[in-house]
Amino acid sequence: MSGPATGRSEKTCLIVKIGALGDVAQTIPAARALATQGYRVHWLCGTSVLPLIECYSWIQPVPVDDRRLLKSGGLSAVAELLAIWQRTIGRRCDLCAVLHYDIRYRALALAVRATRTVVLSMGDRRRQLIPGRNRADEYLRIVTNRADEARADGAVPMPPDRLPQNSVPHAVSRRLVALAPGGARNLVRDDPLRRWPLENYVALAHELDRRGWQVVLTGGRDDAWVSAAFAGLNVEDRIGTLTIPELLALYAACDLVVTHDTGPVHLAGLVGCRLIGLFGPTMPATVMPRRDGVAAIWGGGDLACRPCYDGRDYAPCSSNRCLQSVAVEHVLVQIDAMFRRGSAMPGAKPLRSVSIASGS
Repeated sequence: MSGPATGRSEKTCLIVKIGALGDVAQTIPAARALATQGYRVHWLCGTSVLPLIECYSWIQPVPVDDRRLLKSGGLSAVAELLAIWQRTIGRRCDLCAVLHYDIRYRALALAVRATRTVVLSMGDRRRQLIPGRNRADEYLRIVTNRADEARADGAVPMPPDRLPQNSVPHAVSRRLVALAPGGARNLVRDDPLRRWPLENYVALAHELDRRGWQVVLTGGRDDAWVSAAFAGLNVEDRIGTLTIPELLALYAACDLVVTHDTGPVHLAGLVGCRLIGLFGPTMPATVMPRRDGVAAIWGGGDLACRPCYDGRDYAPCSSNRCLQSVAVEHVLVQIDAMFRRGSAMPGAKPLRSVSIASGS
């Protein structure tokens, strides 16, 4: 953002997107579109996703202690808000995009003087994330003020331009596949309905190892609970040991990443590797990147309750039958088909999605 001085010639924008890793990853193509239009991009982001934002040299992050702001409550949250205002007071920008529905996030940018402000709104279709559409496409449409019919121009995943070397040793003679069995959790809540059964990941790892593939387990420190299930298997456990940039570098080196609707599916979507996403209560089309080398398996095709996620909450479901209906055999079939099709190449492509009935 620009300071108090006058005579600015460069356009500036401030994106306010504090959310989870997936939400932030889906916003990056919109930020890139603004940069292409000549904006200098500043991003008010949580410290939990700051390492992802720092992988892009053309984004200037404005870190926020999201744990203090969202979890502590009371005076501590107020103190963090005041600290944000102190860092941004008097700053000016041509565009301020608050990409949250909750009006409280608008307060984060109150000290900023913006020529134009965009805030998500359930009452204004132009600023609403239309259900069923790809979220990255929708953020792009909203921040660039495109007409609704222009959404045919989809958002292309934007690879990071700042990544370390892949730190996981890899034999060139073996295919490298990463699994992310945990996740589906952020600072606000835990969503176990989005997770594919852990025993299925174990069976998939066993079969891929039998084929001679190198299997790597990935995830954050909070996913350490899954490691014990893989004891005795020939897998490399990197859960909780890789930073976000290191994880991106690993996925970029992978022949394939398999995971459900969680942060790693978005990270893998950014770097261009082959990617298979596993879905049940959420819609693949809203989440998966639209590029080559990507496929989704959507379980529960015969269930009237699928999808049950309404954009805010899930149905009070005690068992995610939809996702449980995705068998290991279904995943293996998609893997074989994907490698027959050839290499994964970035670029806007329709999503390959397979629907699985719960009784199949």
